[in-house]
Amino acid sequence: MTSPTLPTTSALAQFSLAAQHPVSLGWCSESERLSNLADEHAFDLQLATDLELAANRAQWMNISQPPEAFLNQWLSVRPDLDAMLSIRFEGANPAKPFVDVSATTRPVLAADLPTLSALAHHTYAAFTPQRLRFWSSAEAGAFGGTQPDMRVLAVPVRELQGRSTPPELSLRPTLDSSQLETAREAYADVDRLHPAHPGQARILSEEDLQETIEAGTMFDVLRDGEWVGYVGARVETLCGLPAYVVQELILIPSTRGNGFGAFLTPMLAEHLPEQERVMMGTIHVGNKGSLQAALRAGRHDIGGWSWLPPL
Repeated sequence: MTSPTLPTTSALAQFSLAAQHPVSLGWCSESERLSNLADEHAFDLQLATDLELAANRAQWMNISQPPEAFLNQWLSVRPDLDAMLSIRFEGANPAKPFVDVSATTRPVLAADLPTLSALAHHTYAAFTPQRLRFWSSAEAGAFGGTQPDMRVLAVPVRELQGRSTPPELSLRPTLDSSQLETAREAYADVDRLHPAHPGQARILSEEDLQETIEAGTMFDVLRDGEWVGYVGARVETLCGLPAYVVQELILIPSTRGNGFGAFLTPMLAEHLPEQERVMMGTIHVGNKGSLQAALRAGRHDIGGWSWLPPL
């Protein structure tokens, strides 16, 4: 396969915009979204050209590969499809290499997968990648032979506001990390009940929690005045959209099973100042309870990542 000329960030933005879910196209102006997508793809291009950065990655991973092996590659997959491929490592674990499809000139189709997989494994053969990851706005499970992973659930903040919520629930700004250990215990309880959960969701670190507290976007969930969980978000861009990305959403065991989860993001929306942003979050496809709560809250599944094992 040939290596075409590297595209610009603007070109990558145009390609990515064409791959977004139609329901999301009116959530911000096209010019703003293209600018955000270009910013998101700037790092992809840096990873394709910056040998110093590649050397840092090689040193960090310590798996006896030269820096140039860590560079992103922009390659022709089929006559009408070019792709940006990147070597990644799940959880920064050198024993879990995979190839990520960071960008494509058009949306990925099922017919592309055999050639895309073969090219990815050939390009990064030195790492023996275990599988390929790609994005699509298609519904989970749309690609036979793949394993759906994280899904993006989103809706404009303004569409969540003004909804009725259970009178016993309220939010107050989180002031410190004093309830973090209780939240960790709540996660551990879910892990015990659902063995797949540790691979689907993890609690924020104390540092990330503190950062969100300082931003004023982390809240204690109260039930009749008593602390029962966290809900929060941080300002980011995701899929080119100006977003509040949900950072924490956990209820203690005694509060679960009452359908409260679906009310937390609408309640959070009432406390966030920028109505033009989009409430977004990634949820693992196997985390059925969180997915259903997000959909009941009015968020839309606008796409996600899938894994493809070697063919």
